[in-house]
Amino acid sequence: MEQWRFLLTEPMSPAMNMAIDEAILIRHSEGKVPPTVRFYTWNPATLSIGYFQKAEKEIDFAALRERGLGFVRRPTGGRAVLHDQELTYSVIVSEQHPKMPSSVTEAYKVISMGLLHGFQALSLQAEMVSLATEAEKEKYSSPGSSACFDSPSWYELVVEGKKVAGSAQTRQKGVILQHGSILLEMDVELLFSLLKFPSERVKQRMMDSFRQKAVTINEVSPTPVSLSEAIAAFRQGFASGLEIELVPGQLSKEEQQLAAELAETRYGTDEWNLRR
Repeated sequence: MEQWRFLLTEPMSPAMNMAIDEAILIRHSEGKVPPTVRFYTWNPATLSIGYFQKAEKEIDFAALRERGLGFVRRPTGGRAVLHDQELTYSVIVSEQHPKMPSSVTEAYKVISMGLLHGFQALSLQAEMVSLATEAEKEKYSSPGSSACFDSPSWYELVVEGKKVAGSAQTRQKGVILQHGSILLEMDVELLFSLLKFPSERVKQRMMDSFRQKAVTINEVSPTPVSLSEAIAAFRQGFASGLEIELVPGQLSKEEQQLAAELAETRYGTDEWNLRR
């Protein structure tokens, strides 16, 4: 069975978390590191936004500062995610890898099998729903808040008909980077307090819709799931879902140096984070 590297990194700043994902992508594109599955958490809890979002228009920065939360723009698309009581994953692999279809949506589906198997390892009745039709898109979408779990991706992972994982993908230098959020718990009120809305009425309507569309692991699990239990389950899930062996590893010195540079010059700067 093919071996991929498995990284479990310590809680890091928003800038470093995004910089590490990109550093792995770059070094993998150079053939210096193997395909990698990384699990991580955030310090402080952080609101990340998608590459194409308009930061000043959509995010309440006064509320972010008041609550002591971090902020970063991801290199991937999608909408806002509150990284708090959750596990973030990333998968970095060459577009030319034999397991990866050339189609973006089909590659997304292959990688997301790791998530599906992870939820199943937690004894949750998860399923992957294709959003190939307008009717299916409508079922899992909302009127359109800035929150990630409000928006449909190509394939949704659902439990009891509600979205349980939000993922996004980018391709650079011939390499796929897919990362996403696996929710253990979620403070919906906190998330929506960080987003801008035209009125309180619209905000409440969006929040009600969100609660109908999204769910967390501990809302549907018969027994509470800890972070360590989630890490074990999803590590097993990515191994079986991608039919690989995940071998524990470390970031190389080159990756660490590049990540520190990217954090300072890109992900830690207003030029990047507020660019739109």
